[in-house]
Amino acid sequence: MYPIMLQLKNKKVVVIGGGAIAERKVLGLLPEKAKITVVSPTVTAELLKLAEAKNIQWHEKRFLKEDIQDAFLIFAATDDPSLNSEIKLAAKEGQLVYMADHPDEADFKNPSLLKRGRLTITVSTDGASPILAKKIKQQLESQFDERYESYLDFLFQKRQWILKEIENPALKRKLLIAIAQHEFFQTDNREAEFEVLYGELKDHFQ
Repeated sequence: MYPIMLQLKNKKVVVIGGGAIAERKVLGLLPEKAKITVVSPTVTAELLKLAEAKNIQWHEKRFLKEDIQDAFLIFAATDDPSLNSEIKLAAKEGQLVYMADHPDEADFKNPSLLKRGRLTITVSTDGASPILAKKIKQQLESQFDERYESYLDFLFQKRQWILKEIENPALKRKLLIAIAQHEFFQTDNREAEFEVLYGELKDHFQ
């Protein structure tokens, strides 16, 4: 399957089902600021709480074809295989459908996910072993710890500044390579050390 990251901000996402699987999908979607609608006669306590807080919409009913009419993504996450298949058949061309119980028939799969701020790492075994994917994710969690959140913010801000302010292509590339080195990850004084580095390199390239 082709790996891709989707921009879901303000996109309509419909989750059919109200159990544990549906809850996990909704919790994964919330940080992406999608417009989430859950369709199910019943929902978990957590989904109910999200609906009451107006973080999601809950349609307390059984699925109808009209529920997914304008959806960008569709999650068929019920415990009824025949209903999940019905949802897939009801989708229009171009709509992407996830199927909890038939991943091989789905348009996309959710890989095991690790997020550290701007850093996103996904692990997939293409259905061979979700347990192994989870194990690898746990190994990555210790390797890429919480320190990467502030480091990626630093890299983002400095990259924007370098691209905007530096005209010399060689100096620009030198700075971008330098801040991605492990020394900048480890230091507690990134801003000060960047100023020193910039001063040294600027003089060298003049």
